[in-house]
Amino acid sequence: MAKSNKKTKAPQFALVGAETLLGRELQEVLERRNPGITLVPYAASGEGNFGEEDGEAVYREALEIQAVRDAQGVLVAGSEAGAAKALRLFHEVNDTASGPKNILIDCTGQLDRQPQARIVAPLLEHPRPAKPGEVVVLAHPAASALALVLTRLARHAQLQRAVVQIFEPASERGKRGIAELHQQTTGLLSFKPLDKEVFDNQLSFNLLAQYGAEAPEKLSAVERRIEEHLSFLLRGQSSAEAVPMPSLRLIQAPVFHAYSISAWVEFTREVNATELGEALASAQIEVRGAEEEAPHGVGATSQSGLIAGDIRVDRNDARAAWFWIVGDNLRLTADGVADILGEIGTDQL
Repeated sequence: MAKSNKKTKAPQFALVGAETLLGRELQEVLERRNPGITLVPYAASGEGNFGEEDGEAVYREALEIQAVRDAQGVLVAGSEAGAAKALRLFHEVNDTASGPKNILIDCTGQLDRQPQARIVAPLLEHPRPAKPGEVVVLAHPAASALALVLTRLARHAQLQRAVVQIFEPASERGKRGIAELHQQTTGLLSFKPLDKEVFDNQLSFNLLAQYGAEAPEKLSAVERRIEEHLSFLLRGQSSAEAVPMPSLRLIQAPVFHAYSISAWVEFTREVNATELGEALASAQIEVRGAEEEAPHGVGATSQSGLIAGDIRVDRNDARAAWFWIVGDNLRLTADGVADILGEIGTDQL
């Protein structure tokens, strides 16, 4: 049989928020893992503006309907306004008599309440390929991490309950969060006034259970999103791996990158640390033994998957254990997008 000379067009995706921390992480990961995909950069707001790239001033064009029409999909990694504009243009292109043409992947969770949104966690389970017309929302990275850890533990022994504290990095508030934490640290050391536009409170050398009243985003709102995504992911597991919804609390930590999670998990029988570590060990979770260095955020930065360690059976309850888990918040999301796009053949869109 003669070979076809027809060339397949390389997939092209519009990236809303290319200049953000998450946008840059997406570009780096996709360039390495999905080199056949072309990303067309747009500003976080979806509007045209000047920005900086590699030390040079650049102008980013506004996201328009023709750009969405020409792309195989749209990746949202920017602001709420940018997500709203991308969604509106996406509907204009796909809600037509000719049928759906492309996909939208929300990497921020801002579109999770849309009726057609499908929340996925590639870290937890292999996602089915996205279909034209779908709005795919990446589950919050902390929710994905917890769902994976609790599900694997439930396969080892039945869970009774769990209590979790999640420590949020400043990079979840983007470049402004990183810059404010940096300014506050240098300002405190040099006795200068502190910037408080992002957190409306002193974060440097401090822990925050909530932001100040004037903060543009509420920590409690992020906590609710993690809880809702985690509840959705756990409900999707089989009855044989039933996992009770844990009690959780989100704390803003004075760190630049990576989530740190302290989890107390109670089982229906006595457990030991070695077996629990073996239950967690997988391609997605690196487990460190008692003789190894405990996981920490600095070591997890730019690393794929999770690192778990310092596993201790509770001295007051032989059926319970403490776990310390860390993971790069940006890399977890970017790897998830790469997994989804890796399932999309150029003949599908």
